[in-house]
Amino acid sequence: MAAPQIFRCSKSDKLILSPEHIEKTVLFSDHDPETPSPAVGASRPRLFHVLGPGLITGASDDDPSGIATYSQVGAQFSYGLSWTLLVTYPLMVAIQTISARIGRTTGYGLAGVLRLHCPPWLVSSVIVLLLVANIINLGADLGAMADALHLLLPVHRALYVLLFATISISMQVFLQYTRYVAVLKWLTLALFSYFAALAYVHVHWHTLAWSLVWPDHALTSDYLTALVAILGTTISLISFSGRPRRKWRTCTSTPAAHG
Repeated sequence: MAAPQIFRCSKSDKLILSPEHIEKTVLFSDHDPETPSPAVGASRPRLFHVLGPGLITGASDDDPSGIATYSQVGAQFSYGLSWTLLVTYPLMVAIQTISARIGRTTGYGLAGVLRLHCPPWLVSSVIVLLLVANIINLGADLGAMADALHLLLPVHRALYVLLFATISISMQVFLQYTRYVAVLKWLTLALFSYFAALAYVHVHWHTLAWSLVWPDHALTSDYLTALVAILGTTISLISFSGRPRRKWRTCTSTPAAHG
């Protein structure tokens, strides 16, 4: 069998195989279909390109309304609800993994998959409920960001709400998808503020460890309300409904397709 001919692409400066060899490889290859194509030469992966929708989704789940909820719960009950971490984290990871696999396999979001397998009335009901929940959640996020900025610059909160809403809408409308994803990836650096806060405050590690395995707070109405708030802001369909579609778009997007 003749050795395959290798060419260098003038645009990407990558090594590619001859079309004849590619066709034979595709016809007779028994490798995993998710393995890299033989038409593309090996290249060194960069961390910024490896990090995909999982990073953005994980960061977006820590939204302003969630931060406000956790802050209020922590201020009211201290470590009393720390044990929820052992429950919510595995569930959140499982839901994110399921959502990502659905998007990678089908190319649809959760609503699209429901439309294919469920009656129209059920899909419409779910979408209406999700729309209402999204609107309420967006309002809470904008209000929380306005309140946070108001602590630094005391201006009317309504102006901050309009400012953040305008910035968010403008980025989604006027930025290309690949550029928008890059901006969101850089914004995830804000998560390092948690490490700064952990290094600054004094944590009672013994009390925290005991509260993780043995909660001893009374089951009052306020305590149960805070528990429902934590579960709702941590494991919500709103946070993961768009994850499958973003996963599929990220897997299929290329610089050539988006300029």
